Amino acid sequence: MIRRKFAFGWDQLKPPSRLSYDSHKTNCPIPRNFYRNNQNHNKVRFIVCCCETEGRANQQITEKVSSLYNHFPYPPDPILDLPPLGYNWRWDYTTAFAFCSRRKPATSNIRILDAGCGTGCSTEYLVHLNQDAHVIGMDISEKALAVAAERLSKSVPQAKSRYRFIQKSLFDLDDSIGTFDLINCVGVIHHTSDPIMALKKLALRLKPDGILHLFVYGKYGRWEISLMQQAIRLLLGHGNENWKEGVLVGRKLFSVLPEGNRIRKREEERWSRDNHQDATFADMYIHPQEVDFTIDSLFHMIDSANLQFLGFTNPELFDIWRLVGKQEDILVSKISLLSERERYRLVELLDPDNMTHFEMFLSRKSFTKFSWTDRLLKSAKIQISSCLQGWPSQHLLDKDYRPITLTMPEYHFMHSAWIWYQEKGSFPTVNDILKHNHLQREDILSLADRVLILLEPQDDDVS
Repeated sequence: MIRRKFAFGWDQLKPPSRLSYDSHKTNCPIPRNFYRNNQNHNKVRFIVCCCETEGRANQQITEKVSSLYNHFPYPPDPILDLPPLGYNWRWDYTTAFAFCSRRKPATSNIRILDAGCGTGCSTEYLVHLNQDAHVIGMDISEKALAVAAERLSKSVPQAKSRYRFIQKSLFDLDDSIGTFDLINCVGVIHHTSDPIMALKKLALRLKPDGILHLFVYGKYGRWEISLMQQAIRLLLGHGNENWKEGVLVGRKLFSVLPEGNRIRKREEERWSRDNHQDATFADMYIHPQEVDFTIDSLFHMIDSANLQFLGFTNPELFDIWRLVGKQEDILVSKISLLSERERYRLVELLDPDNMTHFEMFLSRKSFTKFSWTDRLLKSAKIQISSCLQGWPSQHLLDKDYRPITLTMPEYHFMHSAWIWYQEKGSFPTVNDILKHNHLQREDILSLADRVLILLEPQDDDVS
């Protein structure tokens, strides 16, 4: 990757007006009206040349990535004349917002950007799960977008007025597309020439209280994948973009490696079920551009984009105590001194096999988690989360399809709220339910934190 290397401040540069430089063409941050009355032309030429070179590199990588996905549209999931199957809470704005903020969002009439939508597998869920939303699916691959359009015409035909597709690179995002309440960007920016710049572009498209669902690859959990990628690239030769040949070479390599070989074993145990289709194999092993992240480089990127980390979507994986236990010993005292990020880093180092990717929600710095005072909590309306499987029952599957068992007080509290809605057609307040059911404040908030219930503040001074 070509990086900008400026050894002088912007205030030193006053380029002559005869230099015409279009900053938007190369993702360079120099404004067009910046070129005025500079006596040091060499520095000007250097910075323009540097940015133009980076722009060409970005374009070349974008073209290679587009070529791969035009040959192998991804994901290769079948097109069905049915609504999308199953449920993914990360694509349900109401549930995702509640996970991030501890409260139900104020509206469901929202705008969603599916940035790097591919063949539309995520887009159809975003349209289906968010009935009042307007969704834009965006990708660089013309053929993938054609598949996406066909997919949604079959799976969500009644919603055709609520979605559209555009062919565009993340680097070309600008004000013309507007801002969004939810941006979904899964498996995309790690395939760009400059992930930090790509994330900055997405950050500018977020509304002040918008949320960004981001998924990027992890370095340590993909170690074997990285080695196989390099082996295939070595055999194909530099610059070879015969993607079908790459798949053939890769599959042949796996078939001849010894059974105990670590790379083959990892593929067979972890990835082979996904990789039986050539498009999936190609996306994993012959991709022309991939940047894998560690905890340190991930948070460096987030900080560089001036975004706020709201949490991993699988926080239990990053709980250090699941690995080391929580007994009173030297480890507990040492770990207690670590920051949140340092604990994530420790988990990554001790459990590398599970660090295949990082999935999280981000926001602008203006986003705040709702603070529930006693007064606000008692007046809040309660809604049973739509992500629960098996309700009404004390034994459920949660938003991640994990089995959970509610305590009896939790179950009675939730069941009373549910019966109230069934009988009266309106959501009760916490105070309504507490009149006949006893549940501690921290237990009510625990239900909200686990997104088992949604809490909606009612006071006029709450926006």
